[in-house]
Amino acid sequence: MTNDKIHAVININDYTLIVFYTNARCWQFRVISPGGDVYGSTGIFYTADAAETAGRDWVGKKG
Repeated sequence: MTNDKIHAVININDYTLIVFYTNARCWQFRVISPGGDVYGSTGIFYTADAAETAGRDWVGKKG
């Protein structure tokens, strides 16, 4: 059993930002585009806030 958990699901300009935690890769984010494509980073973030900030920056560059 894993301890993976979703921290936040945020809608920004029709993009969905998901911030989540996994035991293997700490905090991460994924972005779902309005068309359903999934994007993310291979970076490891040590806090949920850091992952959310990176995700928001990513959406800001796309949107």
